[in-house]
Amino acid sequence: MIKIKVINKGHQQLPAYATSQSAGMDLRANIDEKIVLHPMERRLIPTGLYIALPAGYEAQVRPRSGLALKHGLTVLNSPGTIDADYRGEIMVLLINFSDEDFIINDGERIAQMVIARHEQGEFIEVEELDETERGTGGYGHTGVK
Repeated sequence: MIKIKVINKGHQQLPAYATSQSAGMDLRANIDEKIVLHPMERRLIPTGLYIALPAGYEAQVRPRSGLALKHGLTVLNSPGTIDADYRGEIMVLLINFSDEDFIINDGERIAQMVIARHEQGEFIEVEELDETERGTGGYGHTGVK
């Protein structure tokens, strides 16, 4: 398990894994008063958290499945990426896809954060690519069966 430096300028507990096999940690809204998110409205929600990830890692901000299923609430730029060199507050961009208002209360679990390793790539310009069975077949090319 990697160690992640965190500053908590909010009044919520630090994110933690719910079980020993959880991939994501819940992020909580850190707000002074409730926020009403109207249908099709999007809003940045503060968490009060600032982190310093080790080089080669990112934090991915993802929707919570229960909020998506029950309330049509999701992370708009999912997954949102927090780079290792970012030092600002972690904010969650939520959108309400339902036809009803959703009230976000202080401390509400609004998203989950997954810590992941990543690689950087370098593009090498070539004249042609190798042949594959799939070739240039795009969206839906392999069928639905």
